[in-house]
Amino acid sequence: MFFYLISAFGISLSIKAAVGVSSFNSLNVALSEVTSLKVGTITTIINLSFLLMCWFLDKNRSWKGYLLMLSALLCFGSVINLILYNILIHVSITAYIPRLLLFVTGTLIAGFGTGQVLVLNYLKFPIENFCAQLAERTTKSFKYYRYLIDIVCVSLSLLLSLTFRLPIVVREGTLISLFLLSSVIAWSRKLRLVPEELPLAEEQAGSK
Repeated sequence: MFFYLISAFGISLSIKAAVGVSSFNSLNVALSEVTSLKVGTITTIINLSFLLMCWFLDKNRSWKGYLLMLSALLCFGSVINLILYNILIHVSITAYIPRLLLFVTGTLIAGFGTGQVLVLNYLKFPIENFCAQLAERTTKSFKYYRYLIDIVCVSLSLLLSLTFRLPIVVREGTLISLFLLSSVIAWSRKLRLVPEELPLAEEQAGSK
């Protein structure tokens, strides 16, 4: 859960930078502008939609696992709202280079947190889980479905921005995120900061 929320913190920073956002978040930000709902709230709604679809596709579903993911998603959106609309609400960065650095920092933090969530494998991100479920049932790969969702998110974001004459959030940050985020996640997945099992001495002490 800690690393899940670390990822949410990084996403918040990348959105605050206002130089573009990742493919999935571009749709969240655009919908937030159209509906006047907070970005974290939109993120939670969309993630819950994917979680529900995963529930119907998952042959080995467990209430415990899905309730845990539900709790994580609610916290995930709440952290984004807390940082964007409370902690950073009065922070204004006008110069381009500091904004770009803030975006890169946020992307690095988000990628690190995401990688740790994946390597621990206690919680799953709904979109990735949804793509994995589809890949198991079709001839298409996980990568195919994941990129397809990115394309759909970017297309809908651009459509909303142009239709409602809103600022376009698919910008240079989107391209940076496309290459940087996946690299950081891959690097983070090679790290195991939390031991997979307790040392024998601790297990024995715990049993006593």
